[in-house]
Amino acid sequence: TALRRAAEEQIVVIATGRSIGATLPIVEAAGIQSGYAVCSNGAVTVRMDPEAERGYRVVDTRTFQPGHALRTLREVAPDAHYAVEMADGTFRATAGFQDASFGVEAIESDLEHLMSLEAVRVVVHVPDLTPQEFSEVIAESGVHGVEYSIGWTAWLDMAAPGVSKASALEVIRTGLGIDQARTVAVGDGFNDTEMLAWAGVGIAMGQAPQGVKDVADTITESVYSDGTVLVLEQLRA
Repeated sequence: TALRRAAEEQIVVIATGRSIGATLPIVEAAGIQSGYAVCSNGAVTVRMDPEAERGYRVVDTRTFQPGHALRTLREVAPDAHYAVEMADGTFRATAGFQDASFGVEAIESDLEHLMSLEAVRVVVHVPDLTPQEFSEVIAESGVHGVEYSIGWTAWLDMAAPGVSKASALEVIRTGLGIDQARTVAVGDGFNDTEMLAWAGVGIAMGQAPQGVKDVADTITESVYSDGTVLVLEQLRA
C-alpha cells in the first residue's frame, strides 16, 4: 500500500539483483503499472507499459563475455555452481543449479558452454563456504574485467565493468531530468552499496550488514518492522 501511494506521487523504481522473470511479480504485487524496474543488478532495465505485449519493454541491457572470469574461477572454486543469465531473461546453469531468483527454470549446460555465452549476469554459488571464505577465494583468484558483489551467502553476481544498480538508476535519472539531490534509495545488501552512495539520500535497512550501513546516510528500521514503509511515508509527509 505504501509503495502504491508513493508511486502515485513519485517515480518509484524497484532495483534488484533478480532477473526480469523474478522481478516482474514483485512489481505487479506492488501495483506499479508505470515507470521502471532495474533488474540483474543494473544489467537490464525495463519500462512498465500496460500497452506492451508483456506489460513491459526492455529499454537497456549491458552484456559482457564471461569466459575469462569463469575460467579463472574454475581454478579456485572447481565445485561451485555456475549460471549465466542472457539478455532475453533465459538462464543456463551447470547441473543441479536452480534458484527462485532466476525467475525461470535454468537450462542445464556444461561450464565450457557457459564460457562461450554473452551474459548480462553470471551467478556463482559455493554452498559449503561462508560469505567471508568466499570473499577470500574471490580476492585470491585475481578475477578482473567484471563487476562483482557477494550476497548474504557464498553467492557471487558478476556483471559487465561499471554496471551496478547505481549506473542503471543514473541513466533513468538523467533521462527524466530529476535532480540528483531529489533521489532516495533504500537497500540492505552489499549489491546496494553503490546505489546508496549514488542517491541524494541513501538509507540502509536496520538488518543490513555493518558494511552496508557504513555507506548509507541514515538507517531505518529493519524489514521486520516495516522500515521501508517508514521511509515511504516520510517522503509523503
